Amino acid sequence: FAADRSIATMMPRTACTVAVLLAAIVALAAVVPSSAFAPSTQVLGASALRQAAPLALRTRGRIASRSLQQSLLCTATKEPSSSSGIGWDSHKAIDKAPDSLCRDGTANTEMRAKFEKMCREAQDQICKAIEECDGQGKFQEDAWTREDGGGGISRVLQGGKVWEKAGCNLSVVYGSMPQEALSAANDRRKFSTTDRGAGYKPGERVPFFACGLSSVMHPRNPHCPTMHFNYRYFETEGGVWWFGGGTDITPAYLDEDDMRHFHGTYKEVCDKHDKDFYPRFKAWADEYFMIKHRGETRGLGGIFFDDLEDRDPEKIFAFSSDCAAAVTKAYLPIIEKHKDDEFTERQKEWQLMRRGRYVEFNLVYDRGTIFGLKTGGRIESILMSLPETARWEYNHHAEEGSEEERIMKVFKEAKEWV
Repeated sequence: FAADRSIATMMPRTACTVAVLLAAIVALAAVVPSSAFAPSTQVLGASALRQAAPLALRTRGRIASRSLQQSLLCTATKEPSSSSGIGWDSHKAIDKAPDSLCRDGTANTEMRAKFEKMCREAQDQICKAIEECDGQGKFQEDAWTREDGGGGISRVLQGGKVWEKAGCNLSVVYGSMPQEALSAANDRRKFSTTDRGAGYKPGERVPFFACGLSSVMHPRNPHCPTMHFNYRYFETEGGVWWFGGGTDITPAYLDEDDMRHFHGTYKEVCDKHDKDFYPRFKAWADEYFMIKHRGETRGLGGIFFDDLEDRDPEKIFAFSSDCAAAVTKAYLPIIEKHKDDEFTERQKEWQLMRRGRYVEFNLVYDRGTIFGLKTGGRIESILMSLPETARWEYNHHAEEGSEEERIMKVFKEAKEWV
């Protein structure tokens, strides 16, 4: 995509669609060292992709590339679907989701059903609150199942008054994961020393269950931050279980009162369950959301935890439930405060550049995205997290003394808010 001057002349200073950039970013993530990532001044559209990338394919109005298809689908097509029970094409659309997507008679059915119920209730509550705040946009719901069990409910709002794009997805998954995925999970764990691979032979796939609720909200106004949360429960058929999750915020401009409110809300939730949770999970979020090839964070954090299994599962379930219930309390007052703020074209361009960083993180580092792709997840649901528009400029630096430079300093060096 490098340097076709005619492309830049044809579409100056406009936002590039993320769908077009997926081919470049995912392919680079797979084959290029992180040091090779660099921004670009070229603004790309569908016609630009056809000129710059001859391998691009256009089908039914969507742009894709062979590199992108291979990156996203290789793990689903490399092995027969019977080996994992799921694949990119194993999802069946249904008019309405059943009362439960969990299978009966499996290990720890009670916790699986309880976590799904919590996620569904949180999805309903959060989507209702978002629609009320937006005043115009409505969530479109897609329900789907898999033959071997599980399925999901995807809800996406597009073209709203406040939110350009907002998604809130429930997934219940039965499948199997490679041994190397399990080993990687053990390597990164911060709690306990349970060997998740015990009892499995080298190379043997590990049957698993996963249930989670994931959401990303991308507002129109540059003064309104993007918000993401995910809460999940995992089990292997061998009986090993763990919880993960977190809520984080990604502003384009810094309002310290907003950050104190957001972080303070989650500190209250954490302190209710364990005084060590907030400092530990806040630091973990700062670490996790680092864009390593940029040396800066995606946003201004929040809380993040994974592989949590160090206490009674009922206690961790209660903590996860309270975290999900706090999403609207932590986020919506900030949106109400700023949704009608005036902004300039320059500020909008900066927001789109920060969204570019969001895309880079999600496609290169995000565990949920990588897990979904490696286990044959539903592509539309997995990539729901990406904004409709983003921007890359070559060698861009925030102007000295500007509001953009002010927040960049915090992206590069984490700050304590409460």
